[in-house]
Amino acid sequence: MVKSVQSDEDAVSPVIATVLLLAITVMLSSMVFVMMQNAITSVEKSEPQITVSVKGLSNGFHVVRVTSLDQALDPARLEYQIYSNSNPNSVEISGFVDDQDVYGVIGSNISFHDRDAGYSVTQGDYFVIDSETIGSKDGTWKLKLIDQSSSTLLFDITLTLIED
Repeated sequence: MVKSVQSDEDAVSPVIATVLLLAITVMLSSMVFVMMQNAITSVEKSEPQITVSVKGLSNGFHVVRVTSLDQALDPARLEYQIYSNSNPNSVEISGFVDDQDVYGVIGSNISFHDRDAGYSVTQGDYFVIDSETIGSKDGTWKLKLIDQSSSTLLFDITLTLIED
């Protein structure tokens, strides 16, 4: 007895093969869509969180140091204001951190020093205020920093009393 084996040339019918190819294509394209969906959506940046310290020096200067900051900030978008605490609506001195008479300048009434020279405001950077010249050493003046890109008040601190 010889057994005969029939050979079948078609492993899968053409209809089933087409359905399988379509299913695989739909599955792969949906996986690519799900993976790329997170990359396409824009994520809003959170408001910057900042802490600063103030030190009044005996030579009539105040140093306001950024002690912590969760993201680097653009100095062109940061507005500073120094005003009398007794009349907060009257801005005495104001400008932007990147102003050419403020950013990295020594000897001006207010100057900003970028420690890492990266043209950004980061932790460790500091303001130097000539309180003797502008008359803000009596402990009633404040320094306010506003982020114009998010319209956020970053800080509003009182400049300490400097005794002679």
